[in-house]
This record gives sequence, structure tokens and C-alpha cells, in this order.
Amino acid sequence: MVGAIGRLLVWIGQERRTECVDIPREWTGLIGMIAGAEIFSELVSAVLRRFVLQNGGREPHPAVLVPLSARLWALVLERGLPPPLLAGELGTPGGMPEEACAVLAARVLAESADKELALGVTQLIKACFYPEFRVCRDSFRALAVAGGCRRQELTRVRARVSGSHCVDCPYWVALSPERHEEFLQESWLADRGELRDHGTIFLPEDFRALRKWLQAAKRASTALAP
Repeated sequence: MVGAIGRLLVWIGQERRTECVDIPREWTGLIGMIAGAEIFSELVSAVLRRFVLQNGGREPHPAVLVPLSARLWALVLERGLPPPLLAGELGTPGGMPEEACAVLAARVLAESADKELALGVTQLIKACFYPEFRVCRDSFRALAVAGGCRRQELTRVRARVSGSHCVDCPYWVALSPERHEEFLQESWLADRGELRDHGTIFLPEDFRALRKWLQAAKRASTALAP
């Protein structure tokens, strides 16, 4: 009844270490959830920490971020992630009514009244539950009627966890960081100096890490389905 030797993260006080243990087959789903929860928490915390700071807020304490990300993870386990695209499928961009998203965000935020955290959590919910698609909307380089591109204005982009791109943009997982940076530079219509000086806001790599992990989680045989 015991499966192959696995790696299990063990917490002892405030010190984390990794031990080799025999994992019973019936525990593998539980182990996947425990490991997934920890990784997910680290990724979500990194995004929210950067987002709050780039908007002039005080760095949120782990005592706030860890339980918040745990509640978002519980929501992922409850609802399940959208299915991955099959070979040859293009997919269709999706959405979520703002009222429904607000209800989910309230569950994740719990007692928190932090405006930056609330804005970031709302966008992360969309990142988790919007369906996959392969053809970008091109919002990041779309010209407004009055001229200019809103997704290339620093003031507007500061309020976005995903920078110039949408939270569900396929480029986050389709391009390498280096190629993505080149591609954004090639598509830039605004001040290139501003893009250079604020690259972590316009193209945040912590958000790419989260999107790539979510994509892998959809394809992995873990207990993510509700």
C-alpha cells in the first residue's frame, strides 16, 4: 500500500526542511494539495506584495498574505481551474460578472479593508478562473479614439497586477521572458524610456510565474478539481 519514495515538506517551528518519506498511495492527492497550497501561497504573495508597493501602499505582512492566499487556494479547490485547451483548440476569451467576482473577492479578503489588496485579489480571481485561449486580444497595444494606448500609460498600469497585458493573456505562457520583453518593446507606442524605467510594472515577472504555475496545475494529475 506504500507508493514510491516521495518528497514531503515538513514544518518544524519556524524552520522548513525537506524529508524523504514513504507516501501511501491514498495520501498522494493530499500531498499534492499541501505542496500546491504552499507554492500557490508564495506566488500569490509575491504578486500582491509587489502590487501594493507599486501603488504606494505599505508592504503587507505575511500574517495577512498567507491566510489570504490560503483562502484563494481554497476557492481554487472548490471551483476547480478551467480545463486546458486540447491540441488544435484556439479557445475563446471569457469573463466573469463583476457582481460574482466581488462575492468571491469578499470571501478571499475576509476582514481586510485594504483597497490595494482588494483590487489585486479581484484581478487574481480572474487570472485563476478565466478560460484559456491562444489568440491575444491585443489590448496592450490598442489605440484609443483620442490617441495613445491606455495599457501603456504608467498611471493606469500601476493599477493592474498583470501590467500592460490582460490577466489571461496567452503571451504570459507562450513567450519566454526575454522574447516577451522584446515583443513588448517592438509593440510600444508610448515613451520607451518609461517602459525601460518601469519594466517590472509594465511586464511583471512574478505574475508570469503565477500564470505558468496555474497552466501547469491544470495539466498535472493533482487534486485541483472540485
